[in-house]
Amino acid sequence: MLNSRVFIAVLVILNSIVLLGQLWPEGAPSFAPIVNIIFLSLSLLFFIFTLLKMRSGR
Repeated sequence: MLNSRVFIAVLVILNSIVLLGQLWPEGAPSFAPIVNIIFLSLSLLFFIFTLLKMRSGR
């Protein structure tokens, strides 16, 4: 998997875009729904990966 810091940085950037779209819906770009789906999917993968990593004791 990608370097954890890079992956977390991508999630933070996507989260910022999603949050901005929630705070200022009129200014949201046309691709906002796609960014939301990508962010939620990557977050889910990150959480699953982290849980599996913790379970294996690494």
